Amino acid sequence: MYRYALKVEYHGAPFVGWQRQVDLLSVQGTIEAALSKLERRTHNIAAAGRTDAGVHALGQIAHCDMDQEWDAFRLSEALNYHLKPHPIAITACAPAVGDFHARFSAHERRYLFRILSRRAPATHQDGLVWQVKHALDVDAMQRGADVLLGKHDFTTFRSTICQAESPVKTLDHLQISEVETAGGTEYHFDVRARSFLHNQVRSFVGTLERVGAGTWSPDDVKSALEARDRAACGPVCPPQGLYLAGVGYPQDPFSG
Repeated sequence: MYRYALKVEYHGAPFVGWQRQVDLLSVQGTIEAALSKLERRTHNIAAAGRTDAGVHALGQIAHCDMDQEWDAFRLSEALNYHLKPHPIAITACAPAVGDFHARFSAHERRYLFRILSRRAPATHQDGLVWQVKHALDVDAMQRGADVLLGKHDFTTFRSTICQAESPVKTLDHLQISEVETAGGTEYHFDVRARSFLHNQVRSFVGTLERVGAGTWSPDDVKSALEARDRAACGPVCPPQGLYLAGVGYPQDPFSG
């Protein structure tokens, strides 16, 4: 078998999420169906992160195993042809080196969340941002975000259906910036860690948005974290503003 690393970009709106589900449209199932057009058998690909329904990707990383050796460019072109008309694109492809595994070799996942602040309905950004009608206090949100950095029990910010063995994770980076765009003011949340709990990022953003709106204080975030109780979490924000922005590996699978 020949293993290939794939960089995948997708618009999450039509999909039930990354993970294959019987009789439902998933990103994984759609790519596997495209692979079956190239080598007529059942394919089972793996990815760095299992994004939820409606969540997008700019740099999801997956790998596939092929019976025959392919030119990487030809493989990506063939996949993109068979992925049409679905909003999925293979933006890079390379032969995997050594024992590369898209999920288990990763040492960092990077997420971007976008909030759009404006009163008029979103048009070009509809489905790509979480829209709120009020301005947000970036400094207050950042003070709340700083409380979450480091190693903690994140039970408060973990979905009740999360299957992770432990709620303890290390959050390496959570930086919030205000960006003026032609469509209005956006607030970008850059979040990085080795791995995340189910709905952890959306729980962070929903809670911090309340801080930015003045309903919560940064100290309330600290109290929520220390409560280790899902009921102490702020609202979980909708999925459409969330992007899997990139994945880090000890060696970039596409650098060679």
